[in-house]
Amino acid sequence: MPVTVGRVAALGGTRQRVRLGRGPRVLAVLAALLLGVVYVAPLWNIRLIAPQYPEGLGMHIRVNTVEGVMPTDLNNINGLNHYIGMRTIQPDAIPELRYMPWIVAALIVGGLLAALVARRSVLFGWAGMYGLAAVAGLVDFWKWEYDYGHNLDMAHAIIKIPGMNYQPPLLGSRQLLNFTATSWPGAGGWAAGLSMLLVLAALVLAARAAAGSRPIARPSTA
Repeated sequence: MPVTVGRVAALGGTRQRVRLGRGPRVLAVLAALLLGVVYVAPLWNIRLIAPQYPEGLGMHIRVNTVEGVMPTDLNNINGLNHYIGMRTIQPDAIPELRYMPWIVAALIVGGLLAALVARRSVLFGWAGMYGLAAVAGLVDFWKWEYDYGHNLDMAHAIIKIPGMNYQPPLLGSRQLLNFTATSWPGAGGWAAGLSMLLVLAALVLAARAAAGSRPIARPSTA
């Protein structure tokens, strides 16, 4: 009897699940462990330099708090913000700082689980959640900067410039009156970026391995 066209080789053509190779698993573990750096190093740094503050004022934005580079920096920044109508930066009042440590912990566990289970579906699912969390974190940070820099209390502001906003840049530098504001990732942010690159590398290796393991269809025979 004729065999159906396109039936795969290996009698019956049952497709086998392919486990992750060593490369993607090792990369997933390294990516997960690198995320642990955010618990000990700042995610982002914002620095303000002006003639009256030649040594600058700075903030470290960590996974669970915001603190001054120097012990008095955050108080000094809040004092300056009062003059232009910006709200006081109070870490305890920022809800994201309460649940961010748990999100990072879940991503670390997810990466280790993906390496342990060694299934492509788990790896791709974890990578998708990781990507969504990273994008959501950056968008939320930008919105936080926008809110502080645009929603001003002009009724109590001492310095009032119509149309002026004081949103610091997400990346790079911006002139805000006589202050130059500079914003760059901290060591924790660079570690998270490197972790994401390792995740992408793991996905590429897993996809190549899957493409190479697909069964080859045999032509029909009479």
